[in-house]
Amino acid sequence: MIDLAVVDLSRLQFALTALYHFLFVPLTLGLSFMLVIMESIYVMTRRPIWRTITRFWGTLFGINFVLGVATGITMEFQFGMNWSYYSHYVGDIFGAPLAIEGLMAFFLEATFVGLMFFGWEKLKPSAHLFVTFMVALGTNLSAVWILIANGWMQNPVGAAFNPDSMRMEVTDFMAVIFNPVAQAKFVHTVSAGYVCASVFVLGVSAFYLLRGKHVGFAKRSMTVASAFGLAASLSVVVLGDQSGYALTDNQKMKLAALEAMWHTEPAPAGLTLIGIPSMKDRETHYGVHVPWVMGLIATRTIDKPVEGIFELVATAETRIESGVIAYDALEKVKANPADPVARGVFETHRRDLGYGLLLKRHVADPRLASPELIQQTAWETVPNVPALFWSFRIMAGVGMFMILFFATAFFLCTVRKHDTRWFLRLAVLAIPLPWIAIEFGWILAEFGRQPWAVEGVLPTFLGASSLTVPQLWATIIGFTALYGALAVVEVRLMLFAIKKGPFHEQETFAPAPEAPATTVAAPAVA
Repeated sequence: MIDLAVVDLSRLQFALTALYHFLFVPLTLGLSFMLVIMESIYVMTRRPIWRTITRFWGTLFGINFVLGVATGITMEFQFGMNWSYYSHYVGDIFGAPLAIEGLMAFFLEATFVGLMFFGWEKLKPSAHLFVTFMVALGTNLSAVWILIANGWMQNPVGAAFNPDSMRMEVTDFMAVIFNPVAQAKFVHTVSAGYVCASVFVLGVSAFYLLRGKHVGFAKRSMTVASAFGLAASLSVVVLGDQSGYALTDNQKMKLAALEAMWHTEPAPAGLTLIGIPSMKDRETHYGVHVPWVMGLIATRTIDKPVEGIFELVATAETRIESGVIAYDALEKVKANPADPVARGVFETHRRDLGYGLLLKRHVADPRLASPELIQQTAWETVPNVPALFWSFRIMAGVGMFMILFFATAFFLCTVRKHDTRWFLRLAVLAIPLPWIAIEFGWILAEFGRQPWAVEGVLPTFLGASSLTVPQLWATIIGFTALYGALAVVEVRLMLFAIKKGPFHEQETFAPAPEAPATTVAAPAVA
């Protein structure tokens, strides 16, 4: 039997490292293209202040970039260390985008990032701008391939189980690349990163203005951040809506759970704006409903219903029963690979094999499961509804606030009211908000996929390595201590760079003023 403590601790370790890594990724994504914008203005105007602006924010980008790379490499190692069966079972598909990311995007970043930081005096302005653009392109290409891999976990297209190798194998790599879920996740995630960087730049600029320091630098940075952030915040909401639409066909249970929709909503389906979902009662108390909205989001129509949790559980129960038949046929194929009848039965039920494997959480042989156990297991396909319900509302609430926030910032910059003090204080206080929304978005995406490591294909508990509880606790404690120390280093370096200000380099290397000439009186001549 599977040691569920090992599975839970493996999940905890991966969640902690992923959440920590994702503190750095959004800021890196957003700052990279903001540097391109700032340096483009410098190249077009040749005004030294824009060179100073680019170099200052580039320093903060570099600090964040290093920590992001270091924590990302650790995450990739965990697939082999903590999730070895997952890597064996789906590595043919999942590993390809990660390998391409390393060969294409990561080497692109590594090639140009040194030139970006140390080539200011050696490259022409236009050449240096090209280097900065390549760094930004490489950074965002990294996100493309990583989210293609993650999108396949959410919607496993272009692959099939091979009963001869007992593994998932690629059947259509182009389908994997152009997975609609991966595309929706990429544009939504990248736009959230742009919002994050815009809030960061705006907040630091507001801090300088409140202190009355580096006023010209801060106003220019604030103007760029407000325009970039307004466009990005609008994109997040629009593209987030597209992500919700993608769930309708691919992850109906996640959609029902994040809306706490226990029963099918007849057309036109309404949206539960707020309420108190209960896993115990299997209903949402004190719900406030908005008519029609859910139908427009999920189906783009007002004449189609949206399936609820109870109906989806009934579907899961049917698929588990079909999965047991697939499992039985697969065992017969393993015993006699030339058995045409067993292969025919397997082909008929193969798409439900993953559902049959869910029973291995309770029994070693799914064929021995009772109808009551199958019914119980069907309810285990429901993720934690309250966690998803509130994660989505916190994320969406922050997203809507960001639109209002950046619209105000853009207006104030347009009318040259940069020094509006109430807004400057708000901008400083708002710095953590994008990270909060992004972390809850990650929880929504990954926690909402449970109990699946790969949706409908591989249950999470089957993917873990054969580790021990003490080994996992040792690595969790070790990672926590290491990452805690890195967090202190990151924050101190950032604060130190901000405290020095954008003109520190010029002040350090400026020539010392000449001492005033002294007049020596000539001695009297007798």
